[in-house]
Amino acid sequence: MTTTREAPPTRGPAVQPRAPHRAGKQPSRLRTVPLHVVSIVVGLTIVVPVLFGVLGGFKDNGQLTSNPFGLPKPWVWDNYTDILGSENFWRPLFNSTVIAIATTVLVVMVSAMAAFVFARFAFRGRELLFTFFTIGLMFPFAVAILPLYVLLREMELLDNPLGVILPQAAFGLPVTIIILRGFFRNIPGEIEESATLDGCTPFGFFWRILLPMSRPALATVSVLALVASWNNFMLPLVVFNDQSWWTLPIGVQQFQGQYASDTARILAYVVLAMVPSLAFYAVAERHLIGGLTSGATKG
Repeated sequence: MTTTREAPPTRGPAVQPRAPHRAGKQPSRLRTVPLHVVSIVVGLTIVVPVLFGVLGGFKDNGQLTSNPFGLPKPWVWDNYTDILGSENFWRPLFNSTVIAIATTVLVVMVSAMAAFVFARFAFRGRELLFTFFTIGLMFPFAVAILPLYVLLREMELLDNPLGVILPQAAFGLPVTIIILRGFFRNIPGEIEESATLDGCTPFGFFWRILLPMSRPALATVSVLALVASWNNFMLPLVVFNDQSWWTLPIGVQQFQGQYASDTARILAYVVLAMVPSLAFYAVAERHLIGGLTSGATKG
């Protein structure tokens, strides 16, 4: 009995190995160059005006005219110190803070409960009712200002902070509910089932488990609601005739009219008015993107 041995495979000519990583790095870097350029341009359009305002507040009007983009020489600290020592700044700052915090708490609290129902409960007409909330995104605030003024006058809420807080919360509900609903739907149902087996009620699950797990989304909607309230100019202008309830945007306009010839002092006032909202945004910024992306996905 003869056996045949399989002939070993013949080797062809040696092929030099390629370097795919090196070859692939260059095109990928080239593809990211336009993105970096756009990011730098967008960043400069934001940073340059803010930097101009901050440095302009340390100048006098003569320096703004002769050297608008250079460093102050000398530094004029009185623009900032005089504003910080004036009641025309602290009273609007207090009003804006109270109204913004109250609006944020109200809109987040109501939206969280509504989003919990839309996300975790199935009932007839749920999607239709949710659609009504999304339609609110297409309803401009300026269109409603006249009927809103008449309604607030009939309810005797003019010159009352509730006349600003309640409408702001109402207009902030649609986007807040949409973000929170998407986030709540992404939380696994097994967690709710385990909590129910342990004797947790639906409200207990919402308060003790769901809200602590939703901190990124809550931080996101809180930033959006607070910044929107802080920058709102039209509604406080319509509601408040009493100067003691003016907010910072109205205070900026009033201050600009009072010091129309002192541009440097106006820049200082505007910069100080931006500091609180920027500080809050800096604290909550790390949660902002995560909350938006979580709310944009479907569970």
